[in-house]
Amino acid sequence: MQIIPLYISKEIEFNDDLTHLIINSEKILDADVLVIAQKIISKQEGRIVELTSIVPSLLAEGIGSEYKKDSRIIELILNESKKIIRMDHGIIIVETNNGFICANAGIDESNVKHGFVTLLPVNSDVSAKKIRSEILKKTNKTVSVIISDTFGRPFRMGQTNCAIGISGMNPILDYIGTKDTFEKTLRVTAIAIADELCSAAELVMKKTANCPIAIIRGYDFKNENFSIDNLIRPQDEDLFR
Repeated sequence: MQIIPLYISKEIEFNDDLTHLIINSEKILDADVLVIAQKIISKQEGRIVELTSIVPSLLAEGIGSEYKKDSRIIELILNESKKIIRMDHGIIIVETNNGFICANAGIDESNVKHGFVTLLPVNSDVSAKKIRSEILKKTNKTVSVIISDTFGRPFRMGQTNCAIGISGMNPILDYIGTKDTFEKTLRVTAIAIADELCSAAELVMKKTANCPIAIIRGYDFKNENFSIDNLIRPQDEDLFR
């Protein structure tokens, strides 16, 4: 299996042709998996906000004062969230409008012009499906596309890249019902392969290398239609909410 970095020095802007940039950076093959950083998807889709345009509410000002955070960013977090899950140690964990549980609703000030922030794509599955369809149309190659973002993890230090959008593969490899090496039937093992592929891709993408896309080549998967919702644990099964 190979992980091939795609370096793009151009600053991605609203309505840029990402597919054109991809296919001109590397030859695409059938069964490639493209892992694309959320940040360039957000930029291309215009999910960038200038902070001077935000008028914080009294609630946002109160939370910002208590947590020593910019109340304008707090206002955006509130707007992008279904509900606040936890607020402690200066960290705000929310359930986003997309259903993700993450810090600050995925709002990010890194790798964007000063005074601006990026928001998560409105629907990352749609974003992934669009790029996958355009690649098929322009190259006649069938690929899978994963949109990735960086998430923290309960009980573990550090962060890892996770899938927030997918097209062309099942994000979970389910071993339930299969036999292990001792002929025991597996009953609970389901591997989040989309997250694992994102984590592997981050090893070449990094955060400061102008490499927002990686191709994973040689990974064996079935070309299927699934949603990122398959990776989100329902609240009634979540022991930590």
